[in-house]
Amino acid sequence: MKQILTMVFAAVLLLSGFNADAQNKARRKSFSSWENYEIAIEKVGTPGTKFVKVWGFGKNVDAAVMAAKMNAVHACIFRGIPASTTAMATPPICSHPDALTSNQDYFEDFFSEGGPYLAYINMTTDGVPSGTDNRKVKGGYKVAIYVQVLYDNLKKKLENDGIVRGLSDGF
Repeated sequence: MKQILTMVFAAVLLLSGFNADAQNKARRKSFSSWENYEIAIEKVGTPGTKFVKVWGFGKNVDAAVMAAKMNAVHACIFRGIPASTTAMATPPICSHPDALTSNQDYFEDFFSEGGPYLAYINMTTDGVPSGTDNRKVKGGYKVAIYVQVLYDNLKKKLENDGIVRGLSDGF
């Protein structure tokens, strides 16, 4: 009887370890996904731009800053920017929910390291963020930077490349 209880206890411990590992993998995946970032419009920028505060995760501060820049452009294209007390909400450039998957090759190249998305980041706070804008978290850093995204230029690029339809393309 004691052996059976020991084997059952060992099996329960073993299975709970697998479950915890699966939960950790799911958690790590969610941190690296496109859905896990914060963005807030800070103020109205010059015409055709959006001035936002955006967060990014990375193994070091520099990687987190680059992730934040990528997140700012990604939000303009796919998520939109929520309203704040100083500015109205901005809808996403690509309103089609399948745009990322149906144009996967295009966006993999567009968001590659040092890719074309950087051309639509005009002004940033590239220095090392301090205070509450620079947090050490498990597995790296979470930083916030202020970014001016060239929204109208980005929209025109996606229209010219055939990713989104322009207003003059239909009715």
